[in-house]
Amino acid sequence: MNTTPLRKRALVTGGSGGIGAAICRQLAADGFDVIVHANRNLETAQTVVDAIQAAGGQAQALAFDITDASATTTALEALLAQGPIQVLVNNAGIHDDAIFPGMQLGQWQRVIDVSLNGFFHVTQPLMMPMIRTRWGRIITITSVAAVAGNRGQVNYAAAKGALHSATKSLALELASRGITVNAVAPGIIATSMSQGSFSADDIARMVPMKRAGRADEVADLVSFLASERAAYISGQIISINGGMI
Repeated sequence: MNTTPLRKRALVTGGSGGIGAAICRQLAADGFDVIVHANRNLETAQTVVDAIQAAGGQAQALAFDITDASATTTALEALLAQGPIQVLVNNAGIHDDAIFPGMQLGQWQRVIDVSLNGFFHVTQPLMMPMIRTRWGRIITITSVAAVAGNRGQVNYAAAKGALHSATKSLALELASRGITVNAVAPGIIATSMSQGSFSADDIARMVPMKRAGRADEVADLVSFLASERAAYISGQIISINGGMI
């Protein structure tokens, strides 16, 4: 007997940011009920929800700190009381760059805490409800820095690289349960976070396609991985970087 709900629910952490918002809009257009997560700025997440609803989609906004295990558990328990989350996009992340000899302990800990501990705090509580439906998609947004490294981002590359290993291991655990686990590693994407970090000359030099990627291009890839068409793709690190590597 098929125990999956007719309309699946998707949680996107960091859903109020540039890439996250694009993913939320696309998943809503695909027919998912989308939970748009923000760290503190619930108003920004609500703006994304409003746009989704205006386009005929279904969404709600939710704010909690994914580095706070207790707060995350409380928020997720309230969501799970309404039914399982079957698509999880781990998109939340920060960077705090410095060359390694000058990197402060706090810079290392903050980046690891959001990307890696946040992954555990959000993903682990959703597992059993997802497993019981025999269908799920876990998609983690990482970075080209985790694949190729980047000067000044040892902390960021370490955190995202660890998520690549976690993705591969979790994919093995869940493969027989109808749940796929993949990571998407973007290169330079035109968002407010990257604005000012790369000049046009930098992009032309670094990216063979001579342009930054768009958030909606990342969202299209996530959309595919969240679909039935991607049922045989799991444990993969998929780069989207204009040919950088």
